[in-house]
Amino acid sequence: MNGVQSMYIHIPFCKSICTYCDFCKLQYYRKWISEYLDSLQKEIQMYYKGEKLSTIYIGGGTPNCLYDEEFERLLQIVSTVFHDKEYEYTVECNVELLTEKQIILMKKYGVNRVSLGVQTFQTKFLTFLNRHHTKEMVIDGIQMLRFYGIFNINIDLMYALPGETLKDLENDISCILELNVPHVSTYSLMIEPHTVLYHQGISSIDEEVDEAMYKLICDKFSHYNHYEISNFALPGFSSKHNLMYWNNLYYYGFGLGASGYIDDVRYTNTRNLSSYTCGKYRSEEHLLSKQETMENEMILGLRKLEGVSLSCFFKKYGIELEKVFPIKDLLDNKQLLISLDYIKINNKYIYISNDILIHFIGCDSNE
Repeated sequence: MNGVQSMYIHIPFCKSICTYCDFCKLQYYRKWISEYLDSLQKEIQMYYKGEKLSTIYIGGGTPNCLYDEEFERLLQIVSTVFHDKEYEYTVECNVELLTEKQIILMKKYGVNRVSLGVQTFQTKFLTFLNRHHTKEMVIDGIQMLRFYGIFNINIDLMYALPGETLKDLENDISCILELNVPHVSTYSLMIEPHTVLYHQGISSIDEEVDEAMYKLICDKFSHYNHYEISNFALPGFSSKHNLMYWNNLYYYGFGLGASGYIDDVRYTNTRNLSSYTCGKYRSEEHLLSKQETMENEMILGLRKLEGVSLSCFFKKYGIELEKVFPIKDLLDNKQLLISLDYIKINNKYIYISNDILIHFIGCDSNE
């Protein structure tokens, strides 16, 4: 297995809580920030071993809800880690909070990619999701980013919202295409426990409508590289950080509620702010068996439309993939295909990929 190449940093604070969000998040209170950043700095100093990283990703929460001096301190803390020349450094931002000063700070500290949590441009759905931007804010934010030389921009698009029609979705897609951003991440709304929507008793839309919306997205973004089930990129703009997850590589996870994967151990940090600021960082650690690691290799790798390399699997684990997993039936019914060195999900079945991936959980190796 390769060494650590990536780092994720979680900033849980938000100015307002989105109704769909199931991530670790807290309402912003300024009195908490300094102590949180102190603890984040100590956690990084405790666990980071000085590797040169290929990707850094600051997510949330809402990292850019911090005041300028807090935001700069965060970037200063992250600047202590080493990176290679071609690194990708992403910060998630809410566009209504994005300022010229923040962009200048991001440029100063080497941020070269920004992910904007847009979700939708339509007022009725923005209200439903408790988002607070307008289309004009998105346009202005992207123009500012480009003015200061940040061209690698992602937009998040959420669909399958209650009451949403295909025409509504097409309008959102048209807005994104007008902006000509190089990367789009799409998300079908999931009503998760511990969210406002769940407690309001909101139900998911009809599965047939959801599938029709997914097909519309694939069609409208056909000139992008559809490189992962939910992600589309212009040439050269695939997310290096997300590919690290899907390639089952090691990564650090720092901050409240963050997860990481180091030396075959998957760990999760505490979601309790008091525990975190007292230096009690990790709440769960699990040493993966070889079998569990191979299962993750398939469950994550088959999210990529190119699939999993058969030769790389053998090189990594010393056994042929077909001897580990019962894939004959999936190949016979064409749900899985082998193309040159890769095994992948047939494009016709991408929408029901979870039904295929479940075959790779709990298998017994024939070693």
